[in-house]
Amino acid sequence: MSITQTSHIILAFFILSVATAQNSVMINANLDPEKRELSIEQEIVYTNTSSDTLNKVLFLDWANSFSSKTTELGKRFSEDFLKRFYFAKDHERGKTIIQTITNTASKPLKWGRHNGVSDIMWIECSKPLLPGESHTFLLKYKVKIPSSKFTRYGYHANGNFSLKYWHIVPAVYDTKWNAYSHKNLDDLYTPLADYQINIKIPEEYEIVSELERESSTLSDDKLNKTISIQGSNRNEVKLYIERTSTFYGFPAGDLEFISNIDDNDLMPEMKSVATNRIINFLQKKLGPYPFNKILVSESDYKNNPVYGLNQLPDILRPFPDGFQYEIKQLKAITENYLENTLLINPRYDTWIRDALHIYLMMSYTEQFYPEMKIIGKLSKVIGVRWFHAADLKFNDQYFLGYKNMARLFLDQPLSLPQDELVKFNKNIANAYKAGVGFKYLEDYLEDDNIIDQSIKDFYTQNVLKPTSSKEYRKILTSLSPKNIDWFFEDYVNTNKKLDFKIKSVKKRKDSLEVTIKNKRSNTMPISLYGLRKKDVISKTWVSNISGTKTVTIANDDISKLVLDYDQKIPEINRRDNYRNFKWIFNKPLQFRVLQDVEDPRYGQIFFIPEFEFNVYDGFTIASKFYNKTILKRNFEYNISPAYGLKSNKLLGSASFFLRKQIAEDGLYQIRYGINGSMFSYAPDLLFRRLSSSVNFYFRPKDLRSNKKQRLSIRNINVFRERNEENPVVTPDYNVFNARYQYSDFNLINFLGYTIDYQLAKNFGKLSTTINYRKLFLNNRQVNLRLFAGTFLFNDTEKDGDFFSFALDRPTDYLFDYNYLGRSEDTGLVSQQIILAEGGFKSQLEYPFSNQWLTTFNANTNIWNWIYAYGDVGLVKNKGVSPKFVFDSGIRLSLVADYFEVFFPIVSNKGWEISQPNYDQQIRFIITLSPETLIKLFTREWY
Repeated sequence: MSITQTSHIILAFFILSVATAQNSVMINANLDPEKRELSIEQEIVYTNTSSDTLNKVLFLDWANSFSSKTTELGKRFSEDFLKRFYFAKDHERGKTIIQTITNTASKPLKWGRHNGVSDIMWIECSKPLLPGESHTFLLKYKVKIPSSKFTRYGYHANGNFSLKYWHIVPAVYDTKWNAYSHKNLDDLYTPLADYQINIKIPEEYEIVSELERESSTLSDDKLNKTISIQGSNRNEVKLYIERTSTFYGFPAGDLEFISNIDDNDLMPEMKSVATNRIINFLQKKLGPYPFNKILVSESDYKNNPVYGLNQLPDILRPFPDGFQYEIKQLKAITENYLENTLLINPRYDTWIRDALHIYLMMSYTEQFYPEMKIIGKLSKVIGVRWFHAADLKFNDQYFLGYKNMARLFLDQPLSLPQDELVKFNKNIANAYKAGVGFKYLEDYLEDDNIIDQSIKDFYTQNVLKPTSSKEYRKILTSLSPKNIDWFFEDYVNTNKKLDFKIKSVKKRKDSLEVTIKNKRSNTMPISLYGLRKKDVISKTWVSNISGTKTVTIANDDISKLVLDYDQKIPEINRRDNYRNFKWIFNKPLQFRVLQDVEDPRYGQIFFIPEFEFNVYDGFTIASKFYNKTILKRNFEYNISPAYGLKSNKLLGSASFFLRKQIAEDGLYQIRYGINGSMFSYAPDLLFRRLSSSVNFYFRPKDLRSNKKQRLSIRNINVFRERNEENPVVTPDYNVFNARYQYSDFNLINFLGYTIDYQLAKNFGKLSTTINYRKLFLNNRQVNLRLFAGTFLFNDTEKDGDFFSFALDRPTDYLFDYNYLGRSEDTGLVSQQIILAEGGFKSQLEYPFSNQWLTTFNANTNIWNWIYAYGDVGLVKNKGVSPKFVFDSGIRLSLVADYFEVFFPIVSNKGWEISQPNYDQQIRFIITLSPETLIKLFTREWY
């Protein structure tokens, strides 16, 4: 044994000896695999480590969070649009059944659910619990184990069990109770305890755990066995109970390493080398791991994976198997290493652990895989290697993950509680921002050893002790030669963004006066580089830029100035960081085929062929020129000249949009736009549409809320070619449109309404649409819609019903909808409907209204995606009394709002099924827009 290994063992022993848990938990449990139930007798010795006297102790009963759809966990699943929990069968959810709670004298203790919350309990002490004293609680209860399909923990379809949060634990008290509900955030917070667990399982099962096995005793009938395990100073106990173990293990230095993470069929020697390298790296960067075993599971990893191309199916993954396996193990091992040893409140202070986690992963990749690209082996493929994405290092993904949310105006402070973060921030962006922030600090301090030393000091001084980010700040501040308050005050505690530009440069005889503008309100620093061709001549850090700041640097024949040249600062916009003295333009222009990652060194224009279809132009081939990169930009343009293969005409569209964020909530964004298009609206007839608009976007302070408001003001000009044989009276027209929209889109309840005002030369219209959807606890869903519209004045009789309200298929004179054939009244494309205005599905005798229209639409599910629908309404035309209309039928909602089919049954026309040409009465909704379809899959993340 080496001297280093011996010192690690001594230090680990010392840590354990001084950090002995003051609480103990003894559990006798019996697993019934058929009932998927645990019967538990539990003794909890709780020690009051505070200076307060306690009359009650709070406990976390997170197994009971699965008991209904209305628990905090159930609500969280609904907020994230995870339907599988809401529609699950009762026996799949699981729960806790409390039988008795007593003290050591077998006297019943009063208990209840804390503030009515299902997964937090209070238990009254037999007598006041003074500081330093202990109280013993004896609990007897049953746990119905939930299905693993909700959180990857629970019972599996193959009969195995992965148990997490499976027993009752005390909450943490530090002047107040830190007790909060399970919200699928992996943030259990409980004091350290010494565990003794005896669990009875069928003989064919085996248990895998980080705890030490003491014994295994076979029952007299040899059908069951009792396994005893124990562990000290534990804040969580996970058990994996399997018939045939999926786990493998081997020595890793002083530790026993156990895992069932997919190994891609690597040789055992390669797995051992990779794992030993990871653990040695962590022990060097942090300190010794204070336990004998470290266990990581596929469930752990999949709940917090390395997001990116490595999640593709094996056949498509661009990374070598060895790297693929190693990076997965690195993510899971580092996470467990930190979670099991640093006792940080994970709901309110998890950013520091995230920062350590991602920083360590970045450092590991820099050390052992410095040339690994973000797209792996694809970076060497001809064609792909021409993209800027092929130039990016693997670690660049962390900056891009954060930058994605910043560009969407959805980034949130690192110090915000976990349950207030949108899912993408919780799972990806905030951790990435925290890790990248440490790299930013490392560059700013100009000493690679300071951050490393601060991390090691923080870990060794706080291992197995309650701690916080405040302790880390003290350590880092003591080591830093520069003021770093800006990092904690601006970078961590706010979502203020980094965005600088070189405003001006004045050349002196032997120096340059450079004025830098801080486009945001913060005190964060920026680095200024001077280059001679490609050689770095100077690097200057500029701090405390309020508005603008001028610095003077030596002019050693500098040809270019660049802010953040090595791109180590998480600045959201690097496009204006360049000042070139040898060229007319600061940056050369670059054309790229297909969309790419933004390269701030160039002015980029992207090109991509596009294909669309309508029945008049046939397939259209377009050459789309645009500046939109993978991440959103505030200014975007799109110019798409096109050619119709059927109409043999030049077509196309162009749009220009500018977004501006003006606040964090309330009126938070204004979007200005101009767009135009030219396509066919009928055989051999073109329309030209030009629109200018300004949109005001509103949102609440809570970004997890789905409440959205938008006020849209636009002016639409339409110019239509005339058919000489059947000329339209008003081929050209202008419409002013003001529209207010409110929506609160959730899985259980949806409320949305629109108020629309239109003004043209010959008409004025006012209408409102209200949508409501309710999903009941019995899984019955009801969808209700009300439309009411009236003409304020109408002088369009000469245009027929072109500008009228439509009962079932709007004429779309504003050209807002994506009709396959907008002028068709026969054939398949005429059966496409857009659920706008009247919202009817049957084609009735009174399809239009030139005075006012009121309709009510409803549908409810019969079974799964099969619904019954019904519509009623009043159609009022000039000089005619109101006509009552109705229809009903069956709706097949294959993909709600995106692909649906409607089968009319009965209406004003009678029993439609029995009427001739019934197939022509079937209507459908279809969405072919990729951007619209993508929203269907991303709504749970944003």
